[in-house]
Amino acid sequence: MDTSVFVQTFIAVFVLADAVGNIPIVLALTKGMEPEDRNKVIDKGSIVAIAVLLLFAFSGQYILSYLEISIASLRVAGGLLLLLIALQMLRGELDTPIHEEGRDVSITPLALPLLAGPGTLTSVMLFMSKSQSPHLGVVLGIVVAMFVTWLILRLANQIDKLIGVEGTVIVTQLLGFLLAALAVEIGSTGIKELFLH
Repeated sequence: MDTSVFVQTFIAVFVLADAVGNIPIVLALTKGMEPEDRNKVIDKGSIVAIAVLLLFAFSGQYILSYLEISIASLRVAGGLLLLLIALQMLRGELDTPIHEEGRDVSITPLALPLLAGPGTLTSVMLFMSKSQSPHLGVVLGIVVAMFVTWLILRLANQIDKLIGVEGTVIVTQLLGFLLAALAVEIGSTGIKELFLH
């Protein structure tokens, strides 16, 4: 196994998944849920993210070229999806648990695009093209990084207890604003790539 590829993949996936930064967003998305339900959302989101990252690592290039989708378009779509969620957070529309509205937050937005966003998908595809077969380093890098991410996200329940209801409202508003900025950043990078290259 190529250790340098493993380390590079682990660092890239872990940093881009941004577990610590996503804890308050997970709290906002699962507001009103019981701790067990929140854990189920985190478990499912992490598994889906690993599956998507592995799928993209091995066949992302083929999927995108078959559908004639560029990474830039992926960025714009991911940015728009995050922006819609950010607007809901800012308007205080995430007060009721989303799972009661028939939406599964573990898949979107938790797994996609928060944990496995355009940047992460692009990274794993690049590492895959650079590494020698068998691509054990890349696969292990993805799995270990997502496992550490999952462990950190599981701390969300303790943090929720710590900050209380008022704290959650303040954090939700603040994060809605930051998430909107992040969404614009991802989207604008995609738009630049689409029109300036």
